Amino acid sequence: MARSSTPSSLTVATLFAATLLFLLHPSNAQLTAGFYAKTCPDVSSIVQNVIHEALQSDPRITASLLRLHFHDCFVKGCDGSILLDNSPTIKSEKDAAPSFQTVRGFRVVDKIKEAIERACPKTVSCADILALSANASVYLSGGPYWTVLLGRRDGLTANPALANISIPSPFDSYANLVSKFAAVGLDITDLVTLSGAHTFGRAHCKSFSPRLYNFTANGGPDPTLSPWYLTALRKLCPPNFNSRVLAENDPTTPNLFDNHYYSNLQKNDGLFQSDQELYSTAGAATISIVNSFSADQNAFFESFTRSIINMGNISPLTGSNGEIRFNCRKVNGI
Repeated sequence: MARSSTPSSLTVATLFAATLLFLLHPSNAQLTAGFYAKTCPDVSSIVQNVIHEALQSDPRITASLLRLHFHDCFVKGCDGSILLDNSPTIKSEKDAAPSFQTVRGFRVVDKIKEAIERACPKTVSCADILALSANASVYLSGGPYWTVLLGRRDGLTANPALANISIPSPFDSYANLVSKFAAVGLDITDLVTLSGAHTFGRAHCKSFSPRLYNFTANGGPDPTLSPWYLTALRKLCPPNFNSRVLAENDPTTPNLFDNHYYSNLQKNDGLFQSDQELYSTAGAATISIVNSFSADQNAFFESFTRSIINMGNISPLTGSNGEIRFNCRKVNGI
C-alpha cells in the first residue's frame, strides 16, 4: 500500500505525542530527531523512496525491515550488528536460531545504504538506517508515523550466542516473553504493543507447526487454537510441510499495519504460540491491553510510536563509540 510522504492529521497528532514524550523523558543516549539536519537532511526521504520501490514487487519487505530493527536492538542494543556477514573475525547473528533463514531484507538495506552514500558519504550509520526503515515500513503499510531519534553508530562485533537467548521466540511462554522484554528495559505494554508488529508479514511453517501436531501430552494440538484456524494451518502445513511455505501472520489484512492482530488473539487466531500467550494465559496482565488495542486502533498506533522509540533507544552506541560503516555487511577496514 503506497503512502504519501506527508503524514495525515492522525499521524501528525501521533508524531506530536511521540515528540512530547521524548521532551519529557530525554534519551540518555543523546539521540536526537535532527541529528542529520545539516549533514544529510534528505535521509528520511531517501529511505522511504527505496522502500516504496521495493514494495512494488515484494509486499513482505516492510514487515521484514521492521523485524530487522527488532532483532538488531534485542542483541547488544541498536548497533546494526544483525547486518554483519560472517568474516574471519565475525560470527554473524544471521546464523543464530531466531534469525537463520528467516530474517530478510538485507539487499534493500544495501540499496538504501548505497543511495545514502551517494547523497551523504560516510555520514549515516547502518543502525540508524534500520530505525528509519522501520518507520517508513510501518507508515507505507498504513500505520503511524513517528519522530525517529537518530545518532546511533555501528557496532564492531556480532553476538549470535546472545541472539539465541535474548530474541523472543515464537514458542516462548508468557513468563519468558515478559522476562526477555524486561531484560532490555521494556515493560508489558511494550511487549503487547511491539508484538502487534505481527499484524503484517509472513512466517514459515516451522515457526508455528509444533502447535498443530502433538502439542499436548496426549498428542493433540494447542488447545488455544480456534478449530477453523487449526484446520486452515494444517492444510497449509501438513506434517511433511514444504519448508518454503509461508503463512500470513494476519489472515484478515496481511499487508496492512492495523489492529487486527489483537482481534485475532481474542478469537484464538494468533499464529504464534507467543502471540496467543498474551491473551490466553490466565490472569495475564497483558489481556486488558490486548482488549484495549482491539477496540481502539488509534490507541494501538499511539502506543506503538512510544514503544518503538523505547526499543530504538536500547543501548545505542553514540559519540566516538563504534563507527559509521561504509558497507552495512562488514566493519570498516575488512
